[in-house]
Amino acid sequence: MPHFDREPIAITGIACLHPEAAGVDEYWKLLTRPATGASQDRLNDADIDLARFGIPPAQRGAMSRLQLLMLDAAHRCLADAGYPARPLAERTDVIVGTCFGSDRQYANALRVEGARYARHLGQVVALDPDDRISGRAEQLPAQLRARLTERLGASPHDRVGEMASAIPARIATAFRLTGRTIAVESADATPFVALRHAVDSLRAGTAEAVLVLTGQCREGALIGEMLAAKGLSANDMLAEGVVALLLKRRSSALHDGDRGYASILECRVRHDPHPGVLRYATEAEQYYRVAEETHAAAGIAPEQLGYIDWVGPSIPAVTAAGVDGLGKVFGAAASGSVRFGGNGDRLGHGLANAGLASIAKTALALDHRALPPGSLRGADLAATPFRFPEDLERWPAETESEVRYAAVCGTALGGTASYLLLESYERSSPGLRPRPMLVRSAPATPEAIAIVGFGGAFADAPDATAFWQNIRSGRDSLRQLPDDVLDRDLYLARGALTLTHTYCAVGAAASIPEQPPTSLHLTPRRYLAMDRAQRLALSVAEETLARYGRRPTLCAGDGTVVVGSTLSLSRERSLNAERSVGELADVAAALDELADLPSEDRDRILAQAGERYVTWCAPAMPADLDGCLASGVAALAANEFRLSAVPLVIESACASTLAAIDYAVTALRAGCVDYAIAGGVELACNPRDLVLCSALGMLSRSRITPFDAEADGFSPGDGCAMFVLKRLSDAQRDGDKIYGLIRGVGAANDAKSCIAPNVDGQVLAMRRAFGQVEFEPAAVDYLEAHGTGTRVGDRVEITAAAKVYGGRIQPLVIGTAKSFIGHTFAAAGGAGLLRTLQAMRAETFPPTVLHTRNPELPLEQIPAVLPNVAAPWPAVPGRPRRAGVSSFGTGGINYHLLIEEYQEDSHRDSAS
Repeated sequence: MPHFDREPIAITGIACLHPEAAGVDEYWKLLTRPATGASQDRLNDADIDLARFGIPPAQRGAMSRLQLLMLDAAHRCLADAGYPARPLAERTDVIVGTCFGSDRQYANALRVEGARYARHLGQVVALDPDDRISGRAEQLPAQLRARLTERLGASPHDRVGEMASAIPARIATAFRLTGRTIAVESADATPFVALRHAVDSLRAGTAEAVLVLTGQCREGALIGEMLAAKGLSANDMLAEGVVALLLKRRSSALHDGDRGYASILECRVRHDPHPGVLRYATEAEQYYRVAEETHAAAGIAPEQLGYIDWVGPSIPAVTAAGVDGLGKVFGAAASGSVRFGGNGDRLGHGLANAGLASIAKTALALDHRALPPGSLRGADLAATPFRFPEDLERWPAETESEVRYAAVCGTALGGTASYLLLESYERSSPGLRPRPMLVRSAPATPEAIAIVGFGGAFADAPDATAFWQNIRSGRDSLRQLPDDVLDRDLYLARGALTLTHTYCAVGAAASIPEQPPTSLHLTPRRYLAMDRAQRLALSVAEETLARYGRRPTLCAGDGTVVVGSTLSLSRERSLNAERSVGELADVAAALDELADLPSEDRDRILAQAGERYVTWCAPAMPADLDGCLASGVAALAANEFRLSAVPLVIESACASTLAAIDYAVTALRAGCVDYAIAGGVELACNPRDLVLCSALGMLSRSRITPFDAEADGFSPGDGCAMFVLKRLSDAQRDGDKIYGLIRGVGAANDAKSCIAPNVDGQVLAMRRAFGQVEFEPAAVDYLEAHGTGTRVGDRVEITAAAKVYGGRIQPLVIGTAKSFIGHTFAAAGGAGLLRTLQAMRAETFPPTVLHTRNPELPLEQIPAVLPNVAAPWPAVPGRPRRAGVSSFGTGGINYHLLIEEYQEDSHRDSAS
């Protein structure tokens, strides 16, 4: 494994929002005062001037509570760091971490699911033996749906505004930041996987600064019920809070005159796979190994530490394992020589926010040179090197250099352990000795990443082979959606543009496996508790690993499973809507048609309607939470296939799969992992997405026809694609079959609009991809376009391509998978890459379903062609076949990936 520059990463700005503290100073006071127990209150709603951030008033109602809070935290953090009084680097990434659905996602789901309740209510009333009651049935469903729309709120912008990835995109637009914008989730490990990516990106030079925000809100009763089924306290696990950190390379921070709270020396995350229901690691060895690896990578001996902060829920067995494992790191250190603490007694465990809250606390402690009091419920520190600070303690330097060192260690649901090392930020000191660093000279071009396995499933295609056969033959999968996908009586209103119905009934729905993969041992109850997207992804993961063919070799290394997905799964939203039947009944009871009924009649009617509406009435079981956890998609694959691979999901709107691949490529090039399984999954054919997308007029009124003169929007599709990735040198060393090479991944946010596509943002992403390779755009043969199927989107994409790929002699061939399988949202980039990879291997340019080319497209400026039948992909003497893959998302998100044919002789010579 190569050595990499381990330059410290400076924390130059902090913002903290807590029910009892708004701002860094109040947060520090909260941490240092006597503990009175964690607050059960909700965060105060952010009172911000939307116009100041360029947000149109029409979009306010579609923004989630967490989005507003994080926008406020971003503003506070940047102000704390001295911005925007001075310019911030344009290439600033925004990474957001959160867990479970937002208030707007729940409200939108309840509004759509409420149509079922309204129908049941009308049926119950119609069947009532009392004519005075049954005569009210006809108008009742429509009245209830209208009242729900009024009470829950509805906007044409709901589909865009509710997304987790809208949060970093909104922040990027507000502060004109053109780096990556992603939302991540890995249960309690969310802050650590976010920080690891930030550190890797800064060290690689693909970002100049990174704004990292995490937040947890407590919305609805469902997740609390499911946490309780796992033996966890909802009040403990879902303590509300938002934290933001601004990160820069320390050399950049010193050069720019930034203030600094502390520096991150190293961040490591390890996963210990355990098949079965997701749980926390109770093996001390897990925490020992991750701490040992982190200290070794940073070159800091454990005895130099003055403080460790523990992040985890109040589970005695988990806390004991952490204490024992960390105690082993310190060997024979004297009893009580290291201060040990946690935030549970003041902040609760805020799940996705807990880690960053502890890191902010520890950075402030380093800055103040003082340690706040703290303790852990159920922790026994007797016979260990640790002790709890009882009061606010002065923190003297541990070494002659006056540098202080601290660590934050965390545990996560699913079996992940994290460890982060911090040191005090010393601007200048005569006695300060430079810390030894492992240094490398940055290569002119980063190492290629080998694709050594792949799989996929889409409409009419249960595997990747069938997917390619359909495309090669020109057979598309778009048709009228089946009744079990779209209830036309409830949701279809052809020709209408409303907030309650869809005008589109065309899509490409995939078949979801009814049984788990035969190689796995999942109980029927557990499989039933899984989200449909999880089931599809698990099947594709099996195909992907089978094609790789050497899974035991992966089990011997450390990796990551990173999946592009929505951060709020359909099962979570639907079950929360069912658990909200009381709210539906309250709205119905206030309708004029029911309000004047005797209470006993009204209650009887509402009870009967509720019984018909609720399909899941059993008490929650431990496995139920796993089916509602977005990162459960990745955790299932890691645990059930016994891979020591950190699981996480990334949402970056319709570019989520390429964002996941970018995360994997960054981790591989940084040497953090030996392999990665990366891909994306989403099931876009569902009533909720059809209704919300129709409200903004995003869907086609016939069918998606990218680059066609009749293009008028997209049609939804279901799908999943996954890839096994390794560094090229490792794949060659291990004798892996190499299917293709990823040469570069470029990402950018146009920072202009959360809805409209933008030429400059797409161009920036493409140019950043080419900045990682040694060849020019003219050496690329094929472009797998995003192909959104709107006249504006298609014209913008071809215009952007002309600015990068234009001026060539040989025409560029352009196509898109969406013309065959519709828009698969988070999985769209995976479909494009899977299609391109197989086309390259088949030496065939793939076709696009096209009837009449849109004459407004500036194809001649490239020049480019759009074939509607498969054609030979000829070899070019002296170089491999090459292609670009584009994936763009709402929120100004743009990704471009460069893929290259693997030629064994030439690539082995170049690697040597």
